[in-house]
Amino acid sequence: MKDITLGQFFPGDTLIHRLDARVKLVLVILFIVELFLVKTLCGFAFMGVLLALAVAISKVPPKMMLRSLKPLLLLLAFTSVLNLFYTKGDPLFTIWKLTASWQGLELALFMMLRISLLIMASSLLTYTTSPIMLTDGMERLMGPLKALHVPVGELAMMMTIALRFIPLLVEETDKIMSAQKARGADFESGGVLKRAKALIPILVPLFVSSFRRADELAVAMECRCYHTSGPRSRLKVMKMCFRDYVALAVMLAAIPAILFGTNQVLFSIIPSAIR
Repeated sequence: MKDITLGQFFPGDTLIHRLDARVKLVLVILFIVELFLVKTLCGFAFMGVLLALAVAISKVPPKMMLRSLKPLLLLLAFTSVLNLFYTKGDPLFTIWKLTASWQGLELALFMMLRISLLIMASSLLTYTTSPIMLTDGMERLMGPLKALHVPVGELAMMMTIALRFIPLLVEETDKIMSAQKARGADFESGGVLKRAKALIPILVPLFVSSFRRADELAVAMECRCYHTSGPRSRLKVMKMCFRDYVALAVMLAAIPAILFGTNQVLFSIIPSAIR
């Protein structure tokens, strides 16, 4: 459970930390859109270099970025196996009645890269942006929707609270598991089904703790007369600087480079002669 790092914030004074929260949100959205448009390994390599450069500038430990992927390893492995054996194409190998294909291998590889880069980019956003600035950025970006009577403030607040509660719930789960282990509970021995049944006693106290935290947060917000219907003042007023425009320009320039550059490179995992 300690490997779930999404929602944590690591304070810093790097270029990535100083970027406007609105700009970082737009950059992550553009990055995710580009991930779903990339169709070659050259394109994924280009996207990986961009993300690695951002991580290096932010000075976030690379091991933290890799830890964000650990909870998804089982899901990635499962979906990769499905893509490998259930995608039609040139046969690769056969196990019993299941036949793997080259196209399935390529699709599984692309899927793993796409999800991994998506999770790491989203994690980098929360690592380098405080919850308050993230809320303000979301609210500013969704501001035009107020004309359609969309509760923009409430939506931004709920999304930020959901992100903030992830590390809190992970910490609470670790405490409950440690307390139950001290009382003789066993979560590690036996098969998958037995381990799953052993986790059931954790759910009840976890739900109780979650509802208690939510109630305490609601009471605290009501005591402070928190509401989003009227105009609000802010301690830090968002204002885009030169570095924000440069970051947007770099990402916008990367879009045609990826779509009309790397995607035009004819690439195959195994040369057709070997197939």
